[in-house]
Amino acid sequence: MPQSLDASAVRAWCSLALEALGREREEIDAINVYPVADGDTGTNLYLTVESATQAVEAVFAAHETGDSAPAVTDVIRAMAHGALIGARGNSGTILAQLLRGMAERTGGGDDLAGALRRAAELAREAVAHPVEGTILTVARAAADAAAGASASASPDAVRAAYAGACAALEATPGQLAVLDRAGVVDAGGRGLVTVLGALVQAVSGEAPHAPGPAHTRTARPVPQPAVATEPCADGGPAFEVIYLLEADDEAVAHLRTRLDGLGDSLVVVGGDGLWNVHVHVDDAGAAVEAGVEAGRPYRIRITHFDTAAGPDPDPREQTQRAVVAVVQGEGLADLCRQAGATTVLARPGEPPASGELVEAIRRAHAREVVLLPNETVLRHTAAAAAEQARAEGVRVALIPTRSAVQGIAALAVHAPDRRFDEDVVAMTAAAGATRYAELAVAERQSWTSAGVCQAGDVLGLIDGDVAVIGKDLTDTALTLLDRMLSSGGELVTLVLGRTAPEGLSARLESHVREGYLAVDTVAYEGGDRVTPLLIGVE
Repeated sequence: MPQSLDASAVRAWCSLALEALGREREEIDAINVYPVADGDTGTNLYLTVESATQAVEAVFAAHETGDSAPAVTDVIRAMAHGALIGARGNSGTILAQLLRGMAERTGGGDDLAGALRRAAELAREAVAHPVEGTILTVARAAADAAAGASASASPDAVRAAYAGACAALEATPGQLAVLDRAGVVDAGGRGLVTVLGALVQAVSGEAPHAPGPAHTRTARPVPQPAVATEPCADGGPAFEVIYLLEADDEAVAHLRTRLDGLGDSLVVVGGDGLWNVHVHVDDAGAAVEAGVEAGRPYRIRITHFDTAAGPDPDPREQTQRAVVAVVQGEGLADLCRQAGATTVLARPGEPPASGELVEAIRRAHAREVVLLPNETVLRHTAAAAAEQARAEGVRVALIPTRSAVQGIAALAVHAPDRRFDEDVVAMTAAAGATRYAELAVAERQSWTSAGVCQAGDVLGLIDGDVAVIGKDLTDTALTLLDRMLSSGGELVTLVLGRTAPEGLSARLESHVREGYLAVDTVAYEGGDRVTPLLIGVE
């Protein structure tokens, strides 16, 4: 990398870019009309660079006690990584990939022109359907101008890149009709020009001339921040979904294809096992579920493009609070409905999609909703549904119940007349204080935490792990119950499936009465889809 861009220059670049975007954020927000007129491009770029700056400062802080300064490769890679994990919006995600491209070539020893060229190429590859007249066009123009500079390793190349970007930005209304109609340049491109201007100042010590006004030569006034009256300015998808994803390259390739079929504005950036996924869709839950299939999504953000309008009006009057619970079996569904919950019936081997959970939240028609997934495997699905419902204006609390008996315990203390936070705390405490167990029948020989089981063996699981292997269902149930009560308990909840042996409930209740003083027992019929026995101990 040229001497003009050392570790200190990269640090200064971050700081100056953040300062400049802070000054110009509102102006950039105001001209944001593509791909969605949601007035947040400047803010998203600011937050992306803020994350990059924090990562760079962390590298310098780690070297404060040492004798050597950090290497420029380490600093610019930290900048790119910070931008990746903190990227917001369409333009912020693309900026993160531009920085990744620069960091990639910095490590390879390329000059600035080569680094900018790789950055532009990598960013364009990350966008499913590149459009001219956007930040991608401005990035390519900057790279081309730097390559044409007389000395690609000097501040002259940085100035040339900035000048090329400014010229390309001014031309964007002629490339994108929506910009021309609004009388503005591209907001993302405008933000990139600001970032490149900060790079000029960091390398040369002199601030470049600021680009012209954000509106075009037609002298029409700069519009105020746009608020879409429909989900998208062009009638497009209703939600923006962003998440970080841990996944391998092959899984991400399949993810791109699937997300491209779900919506538009698809940008997937990153590499080396960590990715930032951005897409606009109508089914936000499906976009998150696609990430779950590809790897481990986290830091999930779902934004409704018409948040101000809220969910569709409904002639019924909303209730203040409701509980939505996922259940297996009609017996459990009836029990939860009697307790006032809206239920989602889980099908064997086919857990509900997040769209079903969102629909149940809407069906509850309440301002506040407590969501009980009652299954460990529904953790990500329920989180996606909660985020989508929040984007529609519903206050949702997700209690991570892992079994129906934990859900029953939470419902037992539910009090809708309490403050929402107090109710959620009480329900969460009740669920967390409930250990859960179940009986299942092994389908094949396998290794378990309790040893080797054979097909047809009865398995007793405690908190998801096999603790007992037996031959008889009743005997195994008694052993499992004793294990559960060995560490104490006040209340035993039994949920019996249709395949439970006749008289099992009476046998277990009698066992508790005879062997455990002051322990109460309640029993419920779960229905067809429940395993032979669920046990909860509070």
